[in-house]
Amino acid sequence: MVKRLFDITFSLFGLIVFSPALLLIAFLIKKADDGPVFYKGLRVGRYGKPFIIYKFRTMVVNAEKIGGSSTADDDPRITKIGKSLRKYKFDELPQLINVLKGEMSFVGPRPQVSWAVGLYSEKEKLLLSVRPGITDYASIKFKNEAEILKGSDDPDGDYLEKIAPEKIRLGLEYVKKSSLWTDLKVIFATIEALLRKTSQEDV
Repeated sequence: MVKRLFDITFSLFGLIVFSPALLLIAFLIKKADDGPVFYKGLRVGRYGKPFIIYKFRTMVVNAEKIGGSSTADDDPRITKIGKSLRKYKFDELPQLINVLKGEMSFVGPRPQVSWAVGLYSEKEKLLLSVRPGITDYASIKFKNEAEILKGSDDPDGDYLEKIAPEKIRLGLEYVKKSSLWTDLKVIFATIEALLRKTSQEDV
C-alpha cells in the first residue's frame, strides 16, 4: 500500500513538473517526421497480465515490422532525435502514465515482451509477482545495453545470451528484497548513474 501511494504521488508530481519538457519533446518528434509521438508496445505485466507501455517514439514508423525487439546502438531504425532521447533516457518519461495507472512501478524488473516471458522457467516466473518498473538493479548495470549489442547481426539472440541471464538474476534478487527502502536506494542509484554518464560524455 505504501509503495503504491508512493508511485501515485510521485508519478503525478513528475507528470506535472515535466509537462513543459514532455510537450517540447512531443513537438520535436512530430516536427521531425509527422509520425506518432508515442510508441505503444505490448508488454507482460504483473501476474502475466498484458498492458500497453508508453514511450516517446525514437524509431521510424512501423519499426517493429522491420526488425526485432532488441535495439542496438547502431540500429538504423533509430531516428536522429531518437538517439538523443535514448541517450539520456528521456524516451522513458511517458511511463509515468503507466505508473499512475498501476500497470508499472517506479522500481521493479523491466517489463518484457511476450516471447521473452514465454522462455521463463518456473523459478523465473516469480518476476511476474511484482509490478514491472521504470528502473531496477539491471537497468543500472546495463545502462549501456544498446552499446553491448552494437554491431550484432542478431540483437535478440545476443540479448538472450549476453544480457538476459544477469537481468533475470538481478530481477529475482529485487523481488526477494523488495521494500520501499530498497526502491529509494535503486532510484538514487539510477539518478547517480545517469548524472555520471552525462558528466563523462561532457568531458
